[in-house]
Amino acid sequence: MKNFPLRLAPAVSAAVLLAGCASFSADGGLGRVSELTRERTGQGVAAPRSTQEADTVRGRVAELLQGPLSPDSAVELALLNNRGLQAGLAQLGVAEADLVQAGRLRNPTFSFGRLAVGGLVEIERAVMFDILGLLTMPAARRVEQQRFEQAQYQAAYDAVGLAADTRRAYFGAVAAQQLVTYYQQVKEAADASSELARRMQQAGNFSKLAQMREQAFHADAVADLARARQQAVAERERLTRLLGLQGEQAAAFKLPERLPDLPQQPLAPEDAEQTAIDKRLDVQMARRATEATARSLGLTKATRFVNAFEVGYQNKSETDSPRANGYELELELPLFDFGSARNARAEATYMQALHRTAEVAVNARSEVRESHAAYRTAYDLAKHHRDEVVPLRQRISEENLLRYNGMLISVFELLADSREQVRAVGQYVQALRDFWVADTDLRTALTGRSPGAAAAISNLPAASEQQAAGH
Repeated sequence: MKNFPLRLAPAVSAAVLLAGCASFSADGGLGRVSELTRERTGQGVAAPRSTQEADTVRGRVAELLQGPLSPDSAVELALLNNRGLQAGLAQLGVAEADLVQAGRLRNPTFSFGRLAVGGLVEIERAVMFDILGLLTMPAARRVEQQRFEQAQYQAAYDAVGLAADTRRAYFGAVAAQQLVTYYQQVKEAADASSELARRMQQAGNFSKLAQMREQAFHADAVADLARARQQAVAERERLTRLLGLQGEQAAAFKLPERLPDLPQQPLAPEDAEQTAIDKRLDVQMARRATEATARSLGLTKATRFVNAFEVGYQNKSETDSPRANGYELELELPLFDFGSARNARAEATYMQALHRTAEVAVNARSEVRESHAAYRTAYDLAKHHRDEVVPLRQRISEENLLRYNGMLISVFELLADSREQVRAVGQYVQALRDFWVADTDLRTALTGRSPGAAAAISNLPAASEQQAAGH
C-alpha cells in the first residue's frame, strides 16, 4: 500500500511529458492557410498578431490604394483588410487551443474531510487522477489534430470564397461605372433629339405625335441613366464592403475606366472533373471530416465499456489511531448502459459523413461541367458582340452619316442610329462583364469551392467531449 505512489509515478511522468509536448505553434496554423489560399487565388492571407505586423499590413493597404485597382490587387486588398475574414482566421486560435488542451491531462482533484464523533476525530484526504483521460489522450489528440486541420481548410475555404466574391464585385463595379458613360451618351442624344423635335413642332414642321415620341424616348433615357448611376453606386459599395474600406479610403479608391479585354483564346482545362476532386477545398474538407469521424468511432468503441476510471492516493487518519495509507480505484460498472446507444450513434454519424462526402464529390463534378459550359457561352457571346455586333453597328452608323450628308435621311434618323450604336457598345460591356464573372466561377469551381454553395462538413465532437463521454 505504501508503495502505490511509486507505482503511480510512471503514469504521472507520462502525463507530464505529454502535456509538455502540447504547445502552441509559432504562426497559429496561418502558414498552411496562406499556402492553400495562394495556390488557388495567387494571394496569401495575413492575420496580424503584433503591432509591427499590423503596421506592415496598413502600409501595404495604403500602397494598393494609390492607383487604380486591378482584379489581383483588389483580391489582395480584400484578403488583407476584410474584417469578416479576420474574424474567421481567429477561429484557428480556438481550434489550436482545443488541440493543446487535448494534450493535457485534467488537473488532479484533492478532497479533504474531517468528521468528529464525540472525542473521536476522523480526517480523510485523497488525490484523484483521471487515468482514462491519460489512456485516451493520444486518440483525443488525433481527433483534435484533425479538427485543427479542418479549421485550416475552412479558413482557406472562406478566403477563396472572399477572393471570388471580390473578383465578381470588381468586374460588376467597373462595368457599372463604364455603362454610366454610355447611358450618359444616350441621354445626350435624346436631349438633342427632344429639343429639336420641340422646336420643329413649334414651327409647324413636325407633328405632335412625332414630337411626343421623341419626348417619351427622352424620358426613358433620363430614367435609364438614373438607374445606371444607382447601379454603379450599389456595385461600388458592394466592392467596398468586401475590401473592408471605410471613411476616406472608401470614397477615394479608384477603378479603371474599362474592363479587361477578352482573352485571345478561351480557357480549356484538362481533366477538369478530376482536378476538382483532387484540388477543391470543399471536397478535401468533406473527405477529412469523414476520416476524423472514423477515428472518433474507433475511440468510442475503445471506451465502450470503460466509461469512468479514476485512480488516486488516499490518506486517512483518526485520533488515537495509527495513520492509514492506501489507494482508491473508481470504475463504473456497465450494468445498465453497455454503450450500445453511443456506439450506434457514432456509426450513424460516420455513415452521414460518408454520404455527405459523396454528395460533395458529385456536386463538384457537376458544378465544373456547368461552370465550363457557362464560361464558353459567355466567351462566345462577348466575342460575338465584339467581332460582329459592334462593328456592324459602326458600319451602319457610317452609312447613315453618308445618307444624312446626302440629305436622304433626317437628323432624327441619324440620332436614333447613334443611340442604337451606343446601346450595342453597352451590350458588349455587359457581355464582357458576364464573361469575367464566368471566368471567376470556373476557376473557383476547379480548385477552390462551389461557386454558389457552402461546404458540407460534419460536426465532429471535440476531444474534451470525447473524454467527458466517459464520465
